[in-house]
Amino acid sequence: MLETMICALVTILPDFLFRRFVQGKRIGQEITLFTLWYELRWGLTTCAILALTIITTLFYFHPSTTSVASYFRTVTILPQVGGRVAEIYVVNNQKIVAGQPILRLEDFSQQAQVQAANAQISEVQASLNVAKTDLAEADAGIAGAQASLAQSADDLQRNQILRDEGSSAVRLTEIERLENLVAEREAQVVAARAHREAVEYQINELIPAQMSSALAQLDAAQAELNKTIVEAGVTGTIEQFGLQVGDYVSPLLRPAGIMVPSNSGHSRFEAGFNQMAAQVIKPGMIGELGCMTSPFTVVPVVVTSVQDVIPSGQIRPSDELRDPQKNATPGTVLVYLEPLYDGFAEKIPPGSNCLANVYTDNHSKLHAEGLGIWNKAFLHVVDTIGVVHAAGLRLRLILMPVNTLVLTGH
Repeated sequence: MLETMICALVTILPDFLFRRFVQGKRIGQEITLFTLWYELRWGLTTCAILALTIITTLFYFHPSTTSVASYFRTVTILPQVGGRVAEIYVVNNQKIVAGQPILRLEDFSQQAQVQAANAQISEVQASLNVAKTDLAEADAGIAGAQASLAQSADDLQRNQILRDEGSSAVRLTEIERLENLVAEREAQVVAARAHREAVEYQINELIPAQMSSALAQLDAAQAELNKTIVEAGVTGTIEQFGLQVGDYVSPLLRPAGIMVPSNSGHSRFEAGFNQMAAQVIKPGMIGELGCMTSPFTVVPVVVTSVQDVIPSGQIRPSDELRDPQKNATPGTVLVYLEPLYDGFAEKIPPGSNCLANVYTDNHSKLHAEGLGIWNKAFLHVVDTIGVVHAAGLRLRLILMPVNTLVLTGH
């Protein structure tokens, strides 16, 4: 309507002024409701053509959309294990930080596993003390066996010397007995040393391995115990949290609630423009948007990126061929918008429904050398009519409360 009114100022109005002051025709006499078309046919026709041309040019080079939103993600509060709730540390709509406990599940079995792991560690430590005692005993056994061996070797040597000197006080059976006794005492020394090596192996290898296994079991039991405490993974706000002590929650069936991260969805908007705008919208273009949550505020924005695919063409493998005729509505070009200046969109909550315009800027092209006069005139017209679109956005934002609260009754 605004474009038509502006076009009427340079078409219908001059035609009427010519009829009135040049031809002397007056409203209500020569110009009536029945002769309006015939008398103002040139102005009406020119106005219609000019308005359609300007509107087409305006919406092509300065695209607009009513499908703008600031999407945000949510985090489902899920435990790693299923169980009944024993304690709740937060309430609904509470802001929490990453790592803060949310709830605790019953942990009787996990506590029992931790206690069993601690008991096993104590058992291994006790076996280490026993092994150290066995080591001292093995050292004493080696010393005793070596002493007995030395005594037996001395007796054998003394009897052998007497035998060699031809003494009649030595009997051959005694020498044989002493030789056997020395061999037996040597075997006892070897056995004592082997026993000591076995005890050393227990102290240096077996018991440390048992201790490592016990510590690993304690870590596993402690990890299972830690799973009973559900902590916040990110900083955000608790939403839809109606959990009570005694409720059963599960990682597959029963979530505990939803958390909205604090840094999700703020100062970033996703706009869906019609597919004709794909030829015009480029990263770096300047635009404006206004939201229903702040109807009298216009936020300058900049196009940061344009999605290079259109969602309506998305397919997934199935047993049925995709028929393009079944696309109910054509997909839109997804454009990402961010505020041109910091802090301008802080009052707009994520999820707001908004309107947006994107404006084509030909300032750099107008300063290019070799540009013809008609091209310059066309580019000037394109840049100038963007003001009409900006005015239309502001008019819609002003009328938004009236349309929403009065006309629609929502």
